[in-house]
Amino acid sequence: MKRIYLFLAIIGAITPYIFYFQFIQVEGLNFSLFITELFDSKASSGFTADVLLATVAFWLFIFQRAKNTTAPKPLIFFILSCTVGLSCALPAYLYANEKQRAVRFVPF
Repeated sequence: MKRIYLFLAIIGAITPYIFYFQFIQVEGLNFSLFITELFDSKASSGFTADVLLATVAFWLFIFQRAKNTTAPKPLIFFILSCTVGLSCALPAYLYANEKQRAVRFVPF
Protein backbone atom coordinates (compact mmCIF):
# COMPACT_ATOMS: atom_id res chain seq x y z
CA MET A 1 0.00 0.00 0.00
CA LYS A 2 2.91 2.33 0.67
CA ARG A 3 3.71 2.66 -3.06
CA ILE A 4 0.08 3.21 -3.94
CA TYR A 5 -0.19 6.01 -1.36
CA LEU A 6 2.96 7.62 -2.72
CA PHE A 7 1.64 7.38 -6.29
CA LEU A 8 -1.69 8.90 -5.23
CA ALA A 9 0.08 11.73 -3.37
CA ILE A 10 2.08 12.59 -6.50
CA ILE A 11 -1.02 12.45 -8.73
CA GLY A 12 -2.90 14.42 -6.06
CA ALA A 13 -0.23 17.12 -6.20
CA ILE A 14 -0.14 17.37 -9.99
CA THR A 15 -3.83 17.19 -10.87
CA PRO A 16 -5.13 20.24 -8.95
CA TYR A 17 -2.29 22.39 -10.24
CA ILE A 18 -3.17 21.57 -13.84
CA PHE A 19 -6.51 23.25 -13.22
CA TYR A 20 -5.02 26.06 -11.12
CA PHE A 21 -2.52 26.91 -13.86
CA GLN A 22 -5.28 26.89 -16.49
CA PHE A 23 -7.24 29.34 -14.35
CA ILE A 24 -4.18 31.56 -13.85
CA GLN A 25 -3.43 31.57 -17.60
CA VAL A 26 -6.93 32.86 -18.36
CA GLU A 27 -7.72 35.03 -15.32
CA GLY A 28 -4.34 35.81 -13.78
CA LEU A 29 -3.89 35.80 -10.02
CA ASN A 30 -7.46 36.90 -9.35
CA PHE A 31 -8.07 35.32 -5.94
CA SER A 32 -11.54 36.80 -5.46
CA LEU A 33 -12.69 35.40 -8.82
CA PHE A 34 -11.19 32.03 -7.92
CA ILE A 35 -13.21 31.92 -4.68
CA THR A 36 -16.33 33.12 -6.52
CA GLU A 37 -15.98 30.34 -9.09
CA LEU A 38 -15.61 27.72 -6.35
CA PHE A 39 -19.20 28.55 -5.36
CA ASP A 40 -20.46 29.54 -8.83
CA SER A 41 -23.05 26.77 -9.18
CA LYS A 42 -24.88 24.47 -6.81
CA ALA A 43 -22.79 21.53 -8.05
CA SER A 44 -19.46 23.27 -7.50
CA SER A 45 -20.68 24.64 -4.16
CA GLY A 46 -21.57 21.15 -2.98
CA PHE A 47 -18.23 19.76 -4.12
CA THR A 48 -16.31 22.65 -2.54
CA ALA A 49 -18.19 22.29 0.76
CA ASP A 50 -17.56 18.53 0.73
CA VAL A 51 -13.81 18.97 0.23
CA LEU A 52 -13.58 21.75 2.84
CA LEU A 53 -15.39 19.65 5.46
CA ALA A 54 -13.26 16.60 4.64
CA THR A 55 -10.14 18.75 4.99
CA VAL A 56 -11.20 19.99 8.42
CA ALA A 57 -11.91 16.39 9.48
CA PHE A 58 -8.45 15.43 8.20
CA TRP A 59 -6.85 18.23 10.24
CA LEU A 60 -8.65 17.10 13.39
CA PHE A 61 -7.58 13.52 12.75
CA ILE A 62 -3.89 14.23 12.14
CA PHE A 63 -3.54 16.60 15.09
CA GLN A 64 -5.37 14.15 17.39
CA ARG A 65 -3.14 11.29 16.19
CA ALA A 66 -0.06 13.46 16.72
CA LYS A 67 -0.56 12.95 20.44
CA ASN A 68 0.54 9.38 19.73
CA THR A 69 4.31 9.65 19.48
CA THR A 70 4.48 7.09 16.67
CA ALA A 71 2.18 9.05 14.34
CA PRO A 72 3.64 11.27 11.62
CA LYS A 73 4.09 14.92 12.58
CA PRO A 74 1.04 16.79 11.30
CA LEU A 75 2.44 20.20 10.30
CA ILE A 76 3.71 19.25 6.84
CA PHE A 77 0.40 17.56 6.00
CA PHE A 78 -1.55 20.57 7.26
CA ILE A 79 0.56 22.80 5.00
CA LEU A 80 0.12 20.40 2.06
CA SER A 81 -3.64 20.45 2.50
CA CYS A 82 -3.66 24.26 2.52
CA THR A 83 -1.29 24.77 -0.42
CA VAL A 84 -1.93 21.76 -2.66
CA GLY A 85 -5.07 20.10 -1.39
CA LEU A 86 -6.51 17.10 0.36
CA SER A 87 -5.87 14.99 -2.75
CA CYS A 88 -2.15 15.22 -1.99
CA ALA A 89 -2.11 15.64 1.79
CA LEU A 90 -4.21 12.60 2.68
CA PRO A 91 -2.29 10.00 0.64
CA ALA A 92 1.00 11.63 1.69
CA TYR A 93 -0.03 11.23 5.33
CA LEU A 94 -1.04 7.61 4.73
CA TYR A 95 2.31 7.01 3.02
CA ALA A 96 4.20 8.52 5.97
CA ASN A 97 2.13 6.46 8.38
CA GLU A 98 2.88 3.23 6.48
CA LYS A 99 6.56 4.15 6.28
CA GLN A 100 6.72 4.68 10.05
CA ARG A 101 4.86 1.42 10.67
CA ALA A 102 7.42 -0.43 8.53
CA VAL A 103 10.27 1.10 10.54
CA ARG A 104 8.64 0.18 13.86
CA PHE A 105 8.10 -3.44 12.79
CA VAL A 106 11.30 -5.32 13.47
CA PRO A 107 10.91 -9.09 13.13
CA PHE A 108 13.10 -11.21 15.40
